[in-house]
Amino acid sequence: MSDIVIQKPAIANRLILLFHGVGSRPESLMTLGRWLADSLDRAMVVSVAAPHPFDLGEGLQWFSIKDINEENRLDRIKVEMPRFADKIRFWQDIAKVEVNDTVIIGFSQGAIMSLSSTQLIATPLAKHVVSLSGRFAKAPQHNPSPSNVHFLHGNADKVMPVQHAIQGHDWLEALGASTTLDTFDGLTHSINHEESIRLLEVLQQS
Repeated sequence: MSDIVIQKPAIANRLILLFHGVGSRPESLMTLGRWLADSLDRAMVVSVAAPHPFDLGEGLQWFSIKDINEENRLDRIKVEMPRFADKIRFWQDIAKVEVNDTVIIGFSQGAIMSLSSTQLIATPLAKHVVSLSGRFAKAPQHNPSPSNVHFLHGNADKVMPVQHAIQGHDWLEALGASTTLDTFDGLTHSINHEESIRLLEVLQQS
């Protein structure tokens, strides 16, 4: 499964990378990617494929969720993080943009990887890190500045309860980080139009 380039302007002023959830594929974020591309016509937009087949069904995964728990989740993420960071740097080279012009947006497991990168990678990877229906694997230990971290999450999410986003935001605020939190009534473990509009607003304000 290959990454999908949704938009590639002749000269990009920004790189937006989308990271899908477990058991899914890069096609799952195409609608969101096209929505962003239509409004940000100078942004290169890519939906990135996770590197491994999902070991509990169809689709792909960043790390296995088989027998996963609070104790072993972070160890699995650490194994995959160098590959995740290399993928971001690869597309930065292709787009010819710097960290300050990079946005990484993860949904669910893609959000877990994106948030974890702010703690596990010494050199910041992106100016904006966006978590859609995501969570930290472990409480952050340091301010990810100059990265800004944005949480967007549905209040009706039963797969990844919204409390994870609220807690992550609170943790970062306590560290003095630049962070925002938006929650959406009635939204389950998915992305709707209201959330997409807010995401675009966050990126346009930067």
